[in-house]
Amino acid sequence: MGELVFIGLGLFDEKDMSLRAYEEAKEADYVYAEFYTSLMAGFSLENLERKLGKRVTVVPRRILEDENGEAILLKAEHAKVAFLVPGDPLIATTHIDLRIRAEKRGIETRVVHGASIISAAMGLSGLQNYKFGRSVTIPFSELGQVSETPYNVIGENKKRGLHTLCFLDIKTDKRMYLTINEALEMLLFMEEKRKQNVFTLKSLVVGIARAGGKNPTVKADKANSLLSFDFGSPPHVLIVPSDKLHFMEAEALISLAGAPEWVKGMAR
Repeated sequence: MGELVFIGLGLFDEKDMSLRAYEEAKEADYVYAEFYTSLMAGFSLENLERKLGKRVTVVPRRILEDENGEAILLKAEHAKVAFLVPGDPLIATTHIDLRIRAEKRGIETRVVHGASIISAAMGLSGLQNYKFGRSVTIPFSELGQVSETPYNVIGENKKRGLHTLCFLDIKTDKRMYLTINEALEMLLFMEEKRKQNVFTLKSLVVGIARAGGKNPTVKADKANSLLSFDFGSPPHVLIVPSDKLHFMEAEALISLAGAPEWVKGMAR
């Protein structure tokens, strides 16, 4: 039987791959990659292929979701196949499904982990990882309808004294990437509709852009102050902290994210 190796590409460009990841990809008979689950702002497919010395086949969402990754599994039944994924390869449930399908067909699977936006966002902000609750994706509004799920999740986490990591929707085929500013507007729209004091103009938020790059933007302040802040090019991610901070978290937001001094008053 063959083998299917899930390989994390990391966050920003092809240089984020670990040495183990490069070795596994170079040894593979076939190399596939997907780029619809996340944007790697500095990534060059041409540079990666040059370093690996082989062709990388980019697969669209349709192959993995509508066709259950059958094209990849057929190759992996008799050869070593590397599947390259932005970030850490099994954060997306689509890829967990692919691994399960492979195992059920008797295909050996392994994972080479890569840096994830989850740990990167926590590290860049200085907020403590054990104080994060359920994460959520803020989607593009469809036909003017704004999803209430992010607002609900933030409210549930705040009741438990937990931070919320908000992934921002992307549509790579249309080159559409939700920005921090747009996400703030959506949450404020829901506050105006629901009026539960979950997310207001005075709410503390942390915006992070281009995590993993040499010059990521990390900024913390009230929502009304960041509505017009220029975070630059995508990808963006948003954190809505709990109303109560550890004193070290408050210090970190001031030192690492340019937060104003008043956040010290949120420390408990």
